[in-house]
Amino acid sequence: MGEFLMITDREKIIAIIDNDILFPSDAIILLEGDGLNRYQKAVELYNQNIATKIVFSGNITDYEYGSFPFSDVLPYILQEGIPVDAVIHEDRSLNTREQAIEVVKMAIINEWKRLVLVASHEHQYRAYLTFLREVLDKKSDIVLYNAPVRNLRWFNKSDWGIRFERLEQEFVRIERYSQLGHLATYREAINYQKWKELQ
Repeated sequence: MGEFLMITDREKIIAIIDNDILFPSDAIILLEGDGLNRYQKAVELYNQNIATKIVFSGNITDYEYGSFPFSDVLPYILQEGIPVDAVIHEDRSLNTREQAIEVVKMAIINEWKRLVLVASHEHQYRAYLTFLREVLDKKSDIVLYNAPVRNLRWFNKSDWGIRFERLEQEFVRIERYSQLGHLATYREAINYQKWKELQ
């Protein structure tokens, strides 16, 4: 018999984020990026009555990196039958950390208690840990749920790369930004999940 190896906290939190439980929330946070691959998930959640607001977070225009601006994505959201007054643009952020800062600030001002994060599956881990760092630092009782986009091909080449390769880059960034104190630790995320499931 081979030696049994315990799975790491990183592996545990990947499983949790991939299979998070969703409850009705105050807003769906649609993170800018990955071209037009994310908005349909936000629409789907809206139509499932998960929340009555979609916040498009980000104000970058960089087509080569997959950052399509709000003005490009909004028509697609409205074409799906979402009312224009249900869509809010958080237009101050230029990266994931700034998205977390601005959205958490918006949530505190609006007294939103539950947020659903929508990103592409390979980005969801870093996005969640970044938002969680901000929630914990603000000593907020905001509940964050994960709703990564499904059915995205791993090995297709887009203008901004191959998703399978970007997955590894995301974990490199997680390590780098964790050292700067920008992300919650895996252990903090596990403890938060335990708390979250009691809410």
